[in-house]
Amino acid sequence: MSETEHVVPRLRGLAFGGDYNPEQWPREVQEEDVALMRQAGVNLVSLGIFAWALLEPEQGRYEFGWLDEIIDRLHAGGVSVDLATPSAAPPAWFSRRYPHTLPVNRDGVRIGFGSRETACPSSPEYRHATVELAHRLAEHYRDHPGVVMWHVHNEYGAPLGECYCETSVQAFRGWLRESYHDLDALNAAWGTTFWSQRYGDWDEIDAPRANHTVVNPAQRLDFARFSSAENLACYTLQRDALRAATPHLPVTTNFMVTNCKSMDLWRWAPEVDVVSNDHYLNAEQPDNHIDLAMAADLSRSLGGGRPWLLMEHSTGAVSWQPRNIAKRPGEMRRNSLAHVARGSDSVLFFQWRASRAGAEKFHSAMLPHAGTDSDLWRDVVALGGEVGRLSGVRGTRVSAEVAVVWDWESWWALDLEWRPSIDLRFRERVEAYYAALWREHATVDFVHPAADLSAYKLVVAPSAYLLGEAAAKNLRCFVESGGHLLVSYFSGIVDEHDAVHPGAYPGVLRDVLGLSVEEFHPLREHETVALSDGGAARVWSERVRPAGAVTVTEFATGPDAGHPAVTRHELGRGTAWYVATSVDGLRPLLSAALDTAGVSRPRGLPDAVEAVRRGGHLFLLNHGDEPAVVPDVVGVDVLDGTSFPAGVTVPAGGVRVIEVG
Repeated sequence: MSETEHVVPRLRGLAFGGDYNPEQWPREVQEEDVALMRQAGVNLVSLGIFAWALLEPEQGRYEFGWLDEIIDRLHAGGVSVDLATPSAAPPAWFSRRYPHTLPVNRDGVRIGFGSRETACPSSPEYRHATVELAHRLAEHYRDHPGVVMWHVHNEYGAPLGECYCETSVQAFRGWLRESYHDLDALNAAWGTTFWSQRYGDWDEIDAPRANHTVVNPAQRLDFARFSSAENLACYTLQRDALRAATPHLPVTTNFMVTNCKSMDLWRWAPEVDVVSNDHYLNAEQPDNHIDLAMAADLSRSLGGGRPWLLMEHSTGAVSWQPRNIAKRPGEMRRNSLAHVARGSDSVLFFQWRASRAGAEKFHSAMLPHAGTDSDLWRDVVALGGEVGRLSGVRGTRVSAEVAVVWDWESWWALDLEWRPSIDLRFRERVEAYYAALWREHATVDFVHPAADLSAYKLVVAPSAYLLGEAAAKNLRCFVESGGHLLVSYFSGIVDEHDAVHPGAYPGVLRDVLGLSVEEFHPLREHETVALSDGGAARVWSERVRPAGAVTVTEFATGPDAGHPAVTRHELGRGTAWYVATSVDGLRPLLSAALDTAGVSRPRGLPDAVEAVRRGGHLFLLNHGDEPAVVPDVVGVDVLDGTSFPAGVTVPAGGVRVIEVG
């Protein structure tokens, strides 16, 4: 894809709209919907996501007439369709006919019918039925001008990530045979001599079900890999059926990049024509706009920096959160444009019209229960107009000089039981470092540790607990070639089977960091230790032994007083930093690393202002309660035409998009 190639070629401008479920409404409401969509500037809706029961009311009988009428009506009204395969919600007849396809959870309980994701991904009957339905849809709509892309399934892995039924166990054994070829290799990888777990026959291996104590972590890791692969196979089978009939249409499935832990999206991303993501703001989380930015950056990174699609977010309240808190005035607009700033070629919502029945009837929508005489509707219409004025952004890219290492396998491994501290969590360290970089106004990509790092000046590895030798060599080569690397504690500890690397910690990172760690000293809950630079730290301390690295900061108190807390190691033409604790206030440390690496970024901006350049446009988003002035920027705001000859003023809670060339 070129710098300006479009992710949905048959669509003009940025996509605006969302999930549409017309099957929930009578015809007169459907007709009103199209008129209101035109008023709001909607040009794309996702259709049929949960419509299996209507598309195939009984096995082998397909009914598309009702959908034909809806797609024709939308197309006549200027609204294009992202047509879904409805495999996320098998109908009642399917579960009744094939009760063994209902998933089993880790506790051995078979779930019942009545929700979604109610089929085992390893089930042959489920795979056959979904592929056949995808094939029928593709053949039927292959030439319809209103269908512009395919949307397979819905949010793979959420909530169903792993199934423990007997079909899954048999498939797991087959996956293990392909991975290890013989039992000796599996026994060695899993360390089965521990607790007398050695296997003498493939049929002795079960899924890692719930136990009264900890289950073999290597087995847990492999089952996670297997489960991600089984779901991916379900996707690719449907995708291939769609491509066979409609090779001209892009195919995607909607990820939940930061919240769906069970799918290894580095493996998934190459299989979609365009990355799409669903993001729901945690209303109770302070500075939740930073989490939004992180999700957007990860979505863009999964696609190799290409534009992506925001497939779902909310206009306001999210019904499945503990408290159904609505967004504040201006927040929906700011959230939407923040995604666009970080590479999205769409602003799409769940959903178009608020449902009257079902589990999500209290979820916000573009057209709320209050109807068109509501502030929310007026905000949606205004946003649609602004999205229409941003057509020049479509297809352009965001550039970053900083990368943050994100690896789903490390996430799986670190969050298993019996780590040295319950405070060790993958997301916690990644979020902490990302937030500090966000406040430093540094634009960030995310990378797999084995990826090509040559485009970056600084790479940050906040939580690389699981790190193989090839990935560690990649990081070392990056530093030797002139890159700058910053690594946080408890990284480089284990290999791909959760086995501790030989020798002292941090295993495969000892050489690049120029140190070893003699012993871990986790801190008590709420305990803090002082640092020699006047700062404080929590959660973690360890006995660092420099072996080429120089000490930047020492522990002043605690079990490792007088020993290094932060080090720097010159290696080749680059530098490797190590942070042996959870520093309160990471920003000064990150600022020093950014400066040493020569990372360019805006200076002197208020902390609440987000500044992201995408192509020839500079997005300025003010998340604060006071107006903010951004100096040294001149241009015209493409949203309202305001000209700024000497610095840009961004209203409180407002957004400016300046065309800077």
